[in-house]
Amino acid sequence: MTPDIIFKLSNGLAMIGWIILILLPRYRSDKLVIGIFVTLLAIVYAYLVFDEFKPRDLEGFGSLQGVSVLFQRPKILLAGWVHYLAFDLMVGLWMKNNGFKQGVNHWYLAPCLVFTFLLGPLGLLFYLIIRIFVSKKYFSKNF
Repeated sequence: MTPDIIFKLSNGLAMIGWIILILLPRYRSDKLVIGIFVTLLAIVYAYLVFDEFKPRDLEGFGSLQGVSVLFQRPKILLAGWVHYLAFDLMVGLWMKNNGFKQGVNHWYLAPCLVFTFLLGPLGLLFYLIIRIFVSKKYFSKNF
């Protein structure tokens, strides 16, 4: 399978996972998102890393220039993208579960999930700010 096909399939998987996360009740979305979508993305990531990554590539993580050189290789760049897709989806799942525990209304949470899908940490930041206002608790007391 070519990197372009893997890219398209991974994006499609992540998109379906996000739609489920946003639209389904908490108990159903947890099982589907982790059980299917995050697991499949993790398998794709593992395939890409084991197929392309070499032990000497670890040296590249020591500098921005080294990471830039690594990301010039399509499969490594794709592995990085799939890494983002899987982890952002897990962050969205955590936000949904944590929001439920903290009494955050789903309609406040949904835009945060969309921002997390599109801009990762920015969506998480929005959620953390909303959670402070809703729960009236400091960060350390409401995880």
